[in-house]
Amino acid sequence: METFGFDLSSIDLVQWWSQVVAYTAPRWLPSLLVLLIAGVVYAVAHAILGRAQRNWVTCTATKLDDLAVRLLRQFLLLSSGAWAIWRLLDIWGLPTLAQWVHAIWIGVLFFPLSRFVGDLLTAIESEVVSRTETSLDKTALPMINKAVRFVIITLGVVLALSELGINVTPLLAGAGVMGLALSLAAKDTLSNLIAGVLLIVDRPFQVGDRIELWTAPNETGSWGDVIEIGLRATKIRNPDNLVIVVPNNQIMQRDITNYTMSGEDIRLRIPFSVAYDSDIDRAKELLVGIANAVDGVKGDPEPIVIARGFGPSEVKLELRVWILDARARRSIADEISERALRAFAEAGVEIPYPRRELYIRSGDGSNAGIASNPCVASKPGGGSDSGGA
Repeated sequence: METFGFDLSSIDLVQWWSQVVAYTAPRWLPSLLVLLIAGVVYAVAHAILGRAQRNWVTCTATKLDDLAVRLLRQFLLLSSGAWAIWRLLDIWGLPTLAQWVHAIWIGVLFFPLSRFVGDLLTAIESEVVSRTETSLDKTALPMINKAVRFVIITLGVVLALSELGINVTPLLAGAGVMGLALSLAAKDTLSNLIAGVLLIVDRPFQVGDRIELWTAPNETGSWGDVIEIGLRATKIRNPDNLVIVVPNNQIMQRDITNYTMSGEDIRLRIPFSVAYDSDIDRAKELLVGIANAVDGVKGDPEPIVIARGFGPSEVKLELRVWILDARARRSIADEISERALRAFAEAGVEIPYPRRELYIRSGDGSNAGIASNPCVASKPGGGSDSGGA
């Protein structure tokens, strides 16, 4: 008999069939036993996990137990299937393929593990974002989630390759050299990214907080409101409606003055000066009364005025008041200063200003007159500078 160009006699077919029967006969029963064991183990464990999920897991408020049960089910399905295939290949005399199945099984197990860790981090992210609601959280936390999942999968691939006897050291060394080159090329960008992640942990400010600026242009406001926190930079709007973009690594290297982090009310210090011959007690009384009459100033603690020191022609006073809204500190200070100027003028409390008296002599040495110049202060105690012309 000729089939597909080959001559096959009935004797050859009988011999071939005899060899097939002799090879497969002792292996059928172990193979069926392996499939039976794998099926029974999976069915029993699946039933136990399903009952636990219905009677216990669904009754709890946390999602952690749901994620754990799903992970166990996936591990069980993959492990029972991989074990059955591995044993069948070993029974049927294919050890090389069995080793490949074992290695693939090790690598594949890290995929559901990566998903479990990712879902767990997502649950944590939702808690953090719901409390803070900053763009940094919404951008950085998913990025961290993906990075962690990638690391877990990479670890699984490395272990699978090691199981196959493949030396992964050159691959890891090459990846390290490439990572070093990339980190050097993007040093500033990585520095800003790391600083952005650190802002999540430290939280020196949030979107909407009012902070002091150190990079504002000249003749513009030196403070502003945080409007956006990104992975690379933070945007701050100053009172002149200018948006200042500050790299995150600069923020982490400086002292940050946050006016609204500790609450709405803060203490305001306003300096004043009065002449030496003025009634200091009357000046203090006027300032306290003015502060109590301004909207936004707290009555408890009460405003106080202290003497801070002495100048060339003045006594330095400082009004300290607590205000209800930290964002109104500039307007409240302006209103108090304006009212104080009028009250001092009405009560006869002198605000010192620079003066100088010039004595002019004629050619014969007699005094021709005195010219006053209110631009330079006279010395306390009646002394004055003089000059000849």
